[in-house]
Amino acid sequence: MTAVPHPALPDPDAPRPDVPDDVVRVRLDLAYQGTAFAGWARQPTLRTVQGTLEDGLATILRGAAPRLTVAGRTDAGVHARGQVAHVDLTRAQWEALPGRSDRAPGDALVARLGGVLPGDVVVHRAAPAPTGFDARFSALHRAYTYRVADDPAQRDPLRREWVLWNRRPLDVAAMDAAVRPLLGVRDFAAFCKPRPGATTIRELQLLSWSRPTDGPDAGLVVAHVRADAFCHNMVRALVGASLAVGEGRRDVGWPAELLASRRRDAGAGVVPAHGLVLEEVTYPPDAELAARADRIRAVRNEEDVWEDAPPREPA
Repeated sequence: MTAVPHPALPDPDAPRPDVPDDVVRVRLDLAYQGTAFAGWARQPTLRTVQGTLEDGLATILRGAAPRLTVAGRTDAGVHARGQVAHVDLTRAQWEALPGRSDRAPGDALVARLGGVLPGDVVVHRAAPAPTGFDARFSALHRAYTYRVADDPAQRDPLRREWVLWNRRPLDVAAMDAAVRPLLGVRDFAAFCKPRPGATTIRELQLLSWSRPTDGPDAGLVVAHVRADAFCHNMVRALVGASLAVGEGRRDVGWPAELLASRRRDAGAGVVPAHGLVLEEVTYPPDAELAARADRIRAVRNEEDVWEDAPPREPA
């Protein structure tokens, strides 16, 4: 099915102060395994998360596919546990979702999507969004994890699609020390795939490495990463530079030197996508949603950001 915006609804990316009274903006909280998807964004002839969800909505609504707006457009192979999107439905569509049941429209939408979507994408919650909510532009930050196994005892074939296997043992303490100087508002040109006219300035709020001793990640080497925005390949290049330090191929000060150079280096190889998981998208209090979206939308540019968020607002 070809996705086209619903003719009765406005473009969800178009600047506007609020949602019309006859439209219900619905927040969707979802998760997916990115292995068999060519990323989030709909692409002709390719299986994508957006395309799959929009086609599922079209089946339920029995009409044209409504357009989804997502918090962060993940690249091919990247997974998500805490993705957020919104979709605008007419009030009639929203109220018709329960059919003859006594379920709330949001509960009905979750249940009906569960009946038409494949097993590698799940919508956990659907509810009317607060006034001013925009899944993309209202977000404060996105948080990712990246998981690596460097011990043959941790090389589990059942998790090979979301954990990177590294043949050499890693010095986690050195990796963690190496990335601390990268925190803050920086120009991450050395860690981003260049795009003409696109900014590479981001605010990296958290980047840490640890080896948990208990829980589901026990024994793995895990990165926790949070920022206001990520430019293309940024997270995976930061991980690649960290692995170079962890293996002893580079010293602890090298990532900071690379950052200062603002130039790409083959030593900071971009690691495979399958170890990357979007864990959480955080939003401000409801009263601040519209103002946040307006500020971010005002500085938007035309870059296609995949490990994504809009560009950071001016200080």
